[in-house]
Amino acid sequence: MELLLAAFLMAWGGVSADHPDATFEQVAQASIDSKTAVAQQPSPDGNLFDRLTPVDKKDPQKDAPKVKGIYVTAHSAGGSRMNTLLKLMDDTELNSMVIDLKDDWGYITYDTGNPELNAMDTTQKIITDMPKLMSTLQEHKVYPIARIVVFKDTVLAKKRPDLSFVNPDGSLWGNGKNPPDSFVNPYKKEVWDYNIAIAKEAAKAGFKEIQFDYVRFPEGFEKRADTLKYDKDERSRIEAVAEFVKYAREQLTPLGVRVSVDIFGYAASVPAAEGIGQDFQKISQNVDVICPMIYPSHYSNGWFGAKVPDAAPYVTINGAMKDTAKKLDPLQSLKPVVRPWIQDFTATWVPGHVRYGKKEIEEQIRALKDNGTEEFLLWNAVNTYTPDVDYK
Repeated sequence: MELLLAAFLMAWGGVSADHPDATFEQVAQASIDSKTAVAQQPSPDGNLFDRLTPVDKKDPQKDAPKVKGIYVTAHSAGGSRMNTLLKLMDDTELNSMVIDLKDDWGYITYDTGNPELNAMDTTQKIITDMPKLMSTLQEHKVYPIARIVVFKDTVLAKKRPDLSFVNPDGSLWGNGKNPPDSFVNPYKKEVWDYNIAIAKEAAKAGFKEIQFDYVRFPEGFEKRADTLKYDKDERSRIEAVAEFVKYAREQLTPLGVRVSVDIFGYAASVPAAEGIGQDFQKISQNVDVICPMIYPSHYSNGWFGAKVPDAAPYVTINGAMKDTAKKLDPLQSLKPVVRPWIQDFTATWVPGHVRYGKKEIEEQIRALKDNGTEEFLLWNAVNTYTPDVDYK
């Protein structure tokens, strides 16, 4: 298990989604706890980020496409690689891009024009011309999704330790990476409103969907919850996370955008993960789209009957989707669109791995289709996607 975690950190080199932060098995086994809690509507309180007035209310689900998309870093979106990615959109059935607007370090990646956000000094102008980017996406008929990394936020944590977790000696807590990542506190409504303010600006810029990533406490948090110093209340961690998602959707739906959340794919196969505050059902019932990260490389040996799940992409995706269906079917009318993240990279760190190419990607898509799932997102940290894949 430790080998797999190290492999994650090596594979993504720090430029990643929540996906590689820890193995699904680590997070789940460390915090399996079948406690349940009903998400409650948080009481409103004053904050600096409520200045945006919602536009006319629309139906975010109306005319939404069947999304088949890719992950795009801000550097790709604002640089020359975008030409290659646009050609991929033009030449295939792919029709969407998930673009970093608040990245894994916590930087806002373009100038929002919001004076309160600018005053936070958390902006790096990586995407230098947002109107031009949005016009280009529209020209190529690309459905734009804004990726916002929420509670993993080293930048804000360093600026505002009071919004983060502090060690007993008064220093800012960080995880075991080099350099370490820090998280901000999901109990803090000011943190919620800060991220929602960024999402509202993304909606104003023209993004049709907001995808929240790292919607959780740090991995293994239950082991340090009683030693770290941070603001908390009577709510469980599951309640705090689920309430953020519910609140965010209520704030963003009037702007005509959909809300999606990335979640550990493994979470569909186990009880609620109290340690990190993720409950698959409670999060799913409060979003328009749920995006389980079901990369075959991230399941340990034996899962779904596969000796090496990475080497059995159809079997692994098929098993993951069956577990996802079992988890979500009880939600009935509250069930969201299911749009999994799948693998377009080779997991060289996995013993018995296979090189991922056209065949392996198409096997994953076939497994999704056989389970009635038409939408998917492809993950490649450096945005080099396999050519000649049949995405149908």
